[in-house]
Amino acid sequence: MTFPEGFLWGGATAANQLEGAYNEGGKGLSIFDMVQFVPKEERGNEIEMDVRSKKELEDLLAGKGGDNFPKRRGIDFYHRYKEDIALFAEMGFKTFRMSISWPRIFPNGDDREPNEEGLAFYDKVFDELLKYGIEPLVTLSHYEIPLALVQKYNGWADRRVVDFFVHYAETVFNRYKGKVKYWLTFNEINISTLSPYIGSGVLIDEVEHKEQTVYQALHHQFVASARAVKACHEMIPDAMIGCMLARMEVYPETCSPDDVLEALKEDQMNLFFTDVQVRGYYPSFMLSYFEENDIKLDMLPGDEELLLQHTVDFLSFSYYMSMVASGAPGKKKEKGNFFSGVKNPYLESSDWGWQIDPKGLRITLKKMYDRYQVPLFIVENGLGAYDKVEEDGSINDDYRIDYMRAHIEQMEEAIKEGVDLMGYTSWGCIDLISASTSEMSKRYGFIYVDQDDYGNGTLARSKKKSFDWYKQVIATNGKEL
Repeated sequence: MTFPEGFLWGGATAANQLEGAYNEGGKGLSIFDMVQFVPKEERGNEIEMDVRSKKELEDLLAGKGGDNFPKRRGIDFYHRYKEDIALFAEMGFKTFRMSISWPRIFPNGDDREPNEEGLAFYDKVFDELLKYGIEPLVTLSHYEIPLALVQKYNGWADRRVVDFFVHYAETVFNRYKGKVKYWLTFNEINISTLSPYIGSGVLIDEVEHKEQTVYQALHHQFVASARAVKACHEMIPDAMIGCMLARMEVYPETCSPDDVLEALKEDQMNLFFTDVQVRGYYPSFMLSYFEENDIKLDMLPGDEELLLQHTVDFLSFSYYMSMVASGAPGKKKEKGNFFSGVKNPYLESSDWGWQIDPKGLRITLKKMYDRYQVPLFIVENGLGAYDKVEEDGSINDDYRIDYMRAHIEQMEEAIKEGVDLMGYTSWGCIDLISASTSEMSKRYGFIYVDQDDYGNGTLARSKKKSFDWYKQVIATNGKEL
C-alpha cells in the first residue's frame, strides 16, 4: 500500500464561496462580498476580482453597476451544512478543508469582542464533521478580510492589522482547541502580488509606491502568520499549523539559457513566500530584488527573530496547472489561475485554458520536499468544467475522474520516491462560486448544486458520477483508481 495509513483524503472549500448568508448571524462584509459577476462575453479571459480605489468601493457599496454579487449567496452552506456534511461523510472523507469567515467572528475586524453567533455557527459545523469522524482543516484567512479593515486601514498595508488578526486567531484557537487539529494561516499568500485587494485588502490605486506597499503588506502577513503559529503551538500543543501557496511549476520554453534563467526567476518568486514561512527568513534573491526595485521594508525590532522561531509545521499548496517561461520578449501568454505563461504544446487545456499537467504535480512535490523537508499537503486540486445534467438527472463527469486519477497516480509515485505527503483535499468538492470569475458554471464538485451564474435554481444537491469514484478511492486508500 503506497498511500500511508491515516492519509487525509477529503475536499476543500472556502467560506466566501460556500456559505452565503452574508448579512445573517451578525456577519460583517468581507472583501469578496464586493466582487460582482461579469459575464465571460464582457471580460474575455480576464479575471474580474480586484477593487482598486476608494471611489470604486464606494460605487459598489452604493449599488452602482449591478447587484449580482455571487459570493454573497454562495451555495447556502450556512443553512444546509448538515445535508452537505452527510454527503461528504458518505464519500468517506477523512478531512474537510474549510475557512472561518473572519468578519463572521469580528464583523469590523478591529472589534474587541467576538460575535458569539458566528462562533456558535462554526461550533455546530465542527460538531457535525466530528460526528462522522471528519477532521476539520481550517484556514484562518481565505480571501475574507473584513471590508471595514480595507476602509479604515487599507488592509494589511497598516501594521495595526497584525494585532487584529492575532486577536482573531487566538479567539478561534481558544474556542475550537478541542475540535480542530489542523490549521492554515493564509490561503495562497502569494496572490497578494497579483491581486493586492483580494490577497491583502489593499486598494492599490490609493498608494504611490505600489510594489513597496504590496511587499510591506506581505511582511505584515508574514509576521501575523508567525505570531499565529506561536499562539497555536502554545494554545493547542497537539495541533499542526501550516502555510499555503498557490503553486505553479515553471518550465523553460526551450533549453536556451535565457529561457532556463527566466524559469528559475519565476520559480524563485513563487517559492519566496514559503521560504519565509518554512525556513524563517527572507532569501537572498528577494533581498536583491528589493534593492533593485527600491523596496525598503519597514521591519520592527524582533520581526526577524519571530519569523525564524515560529515557522510552520507543514507546507500546503494548491496545484491546478504548470506554466512555461520564455526569456524572449513579446511572447503570447496563456491565462490561468491568477497567473499567465507561454502555452505548452505538450499539454491539453481545460475549458478555462488552464493547462493540465499531472506530472507537474509530482515534480512540485519532489521539488518542495527536497527544498524544505517538512510534510506536504495538497489542499487544492481539481478540474473546473461545464457539467451537463442528462434527462435522467445523471452527470457523467468522466473528464473529472480522468483528471483526478492522473494526478493521484503522480502523488503515489512521489510518495514512493520519498515525499512525506499528509493528505489530499480536492478543490470544490461540492459545486461553489468560482474565486477568480465568480461563475457558478465553472464546476469542480463531486456534488452538483442546482444554481446558475445569476443565482437561479433550487440549490438541490445531486451526486455526479465522480462521487462514487472518489468514494471508492478513499475506501481503498488510493488502491482503486
